[in-house]
Amino acid sequence: VRVIVLFCAACVPSAAALIEGLYCGTEICYDVLGVTREATKADIARAYRQLARKYHPDRFRFGDPGLAGETRESAQQKFLLVATAYETLRDEDSRKDYDYMLDHPEEYYSHYYAYYRRRLAPKVDVRIVILVTVCAISLFQYYSWWSSYTDAINYLSTVPKYRIQATELAKQQGLLNRTKEKGKNRRSKEEIREEEEEIIRDIIKNKIDIKGGYQKPNISDILLCKIVLFPYYLCLYVAWYCSWVYRFTICREEYGEEEKLYIIRKFMKMSQAQFDSLEDHLRDTFLERQLWIKENYEAYKEEQEEEMKMKMALDPRWKRYRRWMKNEGPGRLTFVDD
Repeated sequence: VRVIVLFCAACVPSAAALIEGLYCGTEICYDVLGVTREATKADIARAYRQLARKYHPDRFRFGDPGLAGETRESAQQKFLLVATAYETLRDEDSRKDYDYMLDHPEEYYSHYYAYYRRRLAPKVDVRIVILVTVCAISLFQYYSWWSSYTDAINYLSTVPKYRIQATELAKQQGLLNRTKEKGKNRRSKEEIREEEEEIIRDIIKNKIDIKGGYQKPNISDILLCKIVLFPYYLCLYVAWYCSWVYRFTICREEYGEEEKLYIIRKFMKMSQAQFDSLEDHLRDTFLERQLWIKENYEAYKEEQEEEMKMKMALDPRWKRYRRWMKNEGPGRLTFVDD
């Protein structure tokens, strides 16, 4: 009896190590291929090719001496089992997990986790996917900015104020004062007009500083460059912040014009591009009224709100809207007699 108990105890680990649904199921992958655990990759590949030729459904023939007692369905099942065993043992990481399962059958749940983690892991490196996505977004972003900038230049080329100024500059530079062409080099009026239009557009591009959402795109503003240069910008910000604390908190220096405008912009919760798009006289007004001081800014903000309320009260469109909201707006039920 003692011998039987010891024999059963010795058989439990190997039986428990074979989990239905994992790898080769209740079969040992090494036994399926007819190799030992010390077999090399070449031995495993050689054994797989021999068994695959034997059990492949396309090669199955009734009466084959090597397939005595086999049917097409059973041969196909064995072929799938052989293929599963080969896929398990040909990869070093998968073979390592399988050997660990055979040696540690008690770690039931960890075997499930290792098996499905490997099967459900993405086939493509996630880093490559992220890089391609960022590049695609950056290209779309850069193209969109160029499109907006081109639309702004096209619009400004039609505004008489800027067009007249650009034409005068072109004449002063001698770009439009050309002698009449004769002979074979003579061009049509349409070609001359297109060239003059291109000259005017170039002058508008160079002379007009477009700010805000329609400004000329900069390669350093796209997402990819921002991600790459993030450590550099972070170091600059840390150095700037430490300098700010040292100069204006510890040493009590007076703010310069640049620092005053920075504080005002932060109070107004504007981005740098939005603040730069403001008219120059507005920034001069901010400095004259000392809006970098919190109390002055709060007073200025209240004045602006009161001024806006007055404009809305005197605006005929707002009067009509308030009248409609009072008489016929949402929440009022009316009966229409047809």
